[in-house]
Amino acid sequence: MAYCKAVATEGTNWTFCPSMAASILFTLLFVATTAIHVIQALYHRTWYCWVIIVSGLLQTITYLCRDLSIKYPANETYYVLWFVLILIASVWTNAFVYMVFGRLVWRFKYDRSVLGLRAWHYGLVFVIFDIFAFIVQIAGAAQAAGNDVPEDKVMRGLHIYMGGVGIQQLFILGFCVAVFVFWRDFRRQEAKSTPPHVLGLVYTLVAVLILVTIRIIFRLIEYANGLESSIPEHEVYQYALDSLPMLIALVLFNIVHPGRVMPAHETKIPSFPERRRQKREGVNIQLNPHFASTSV
Repeated sequence: MAYCKAVATEGTNWTFCPSMAASILFTLLFVATTAIHVIQALYHRTWYCWVIIVSGLLQTITYLCRDLSIKYPANETYYVLWFVLILIASVWTNAFVYMVFGRLVWRFKYDRSVLGLRAWHYGLVFVIFDIFAFIVQIAGAAQAAGNDVPEDKVMRGLHIYMGGVGIQQLFILGFCVAVFVFWRDFRRQEAKSTPPHVLGLVYTLVAVLILVTIRIIFRLIEYANGLESSIPEHEVYQYALDSLPMLIALVLFNIVHPGRVMPAHETKIPSFPERRRQKREGVNIQLNPHFASTSV
């Protein structure tokens, strides 16, 4: 059997021999897509894209820590960092989907609302839900991380994390209903000018949510049997069902970037004070001037 430093080192955190080559490859891929997102955000002046950039940065840091953990297998800090970060990084991708959808509703919906929620609510309400799921997940992951953690504490942490993941998926399912209603109404209404690729961006949002769901299902299955699961011993599952879907999600937003479909000046949703001021001035910001009529 070939020598494996990650397993043979005294005090190692690894229970199997991880691939350094695969880890470095994903590090470079996440660096590339994140760098492109930074360039695209600057070019299109879409400052809200900092959210997807953070998602890419977290994935990059995850794999940098994994690289270091493989090189220094007895260092618990590197191991805990990559273990925790890989569990929570996808939440930021989720939040970006909600923010982009809110801007789609603002720009392309005749009454700037879907299912009774105004455009600005999708960038607020669902992101708050997402942050809640994020806090639950990070609390569980942090509790379960480490090599010398008691088994009961690990199990409690995993159960908390799975609860956070389940909450995240519940919000995704509810959000998908809103996306469907937007898609249906958008195809019915008549706009004065509809930029190309609008539906392409909608389909991209759906595709990203499917990728996030694949990852969530994988994580739920992985930890369903607690510490008895053999899935963590085979890193191919993690790459194929977690990291690869998240990489594809980032690349999809590179290909169908929101800034190409929605110019920044057309999708700037007024802040709460601005909306109050416009309401006092008699400006009805709920009616979209880009559409010829206010009925579907």
